[in-house]
Amino acid sequence: MDLKTLIRDIPDFPKQGILFRDITPLLQNPAGFGFAIDRLTSLYRDESIDYVAGIESRGFIFGTPLAHRLSAGFVPIRKPGKLPAATHSVQYALEYGTDCLEIHRDAFPAGSRVLLIDDLLATGGTAAAATRLVEATGSVLVGIAFAIELTALAGREKLPDVPIHALVQY
Repeated sequence: MDLKTLIRDIPDFPKQGILFRDITPLLQNPAGFGFAIDRLTSLYRDESIDYVAGIESRGFIFGTPLAHRLSAGFVPIRKPGKLPAATHSVQYALEYGTDCLEIHRDAFPAGSRVLLIDDLLATGGTAAAATRLVEATGSVLVGIAFAIELTALAGREKLPDVPIHALVQY
């Protein structure tokens, strides 16, 4: 199945000059979404993943069914103030300022094998911050997966040397 046929291009969103890759049609298509989760599962089935960590918010969409299929736990990585227990926090730069991500300090036992997932790899800032959070817990980052990668933005260059997979690349 060609997943690109289920990803809609929205010009000038969220601002002029940006071509937004919209995964909504993929999520609306049971066969397409199932295929995406099946592909991700096949990439990591033999990696002994203990936890899948999903980046807010679209990483939750792909991460929870993937965790279920891998018989792994799911851990959310969230924006500040959304998690009720003690957290690790990482602030990171955006093109227009800074942002922050958090994870519970007790998200995983030390040494856990963690797969990080999000919907999109663009410049890599958000994913790089999330990898620092996983490392702060004393866990092992096994890999990073995305539904979409925008290769021209070279986001992989900001990420650690672990296997990185994207279902589709533009």
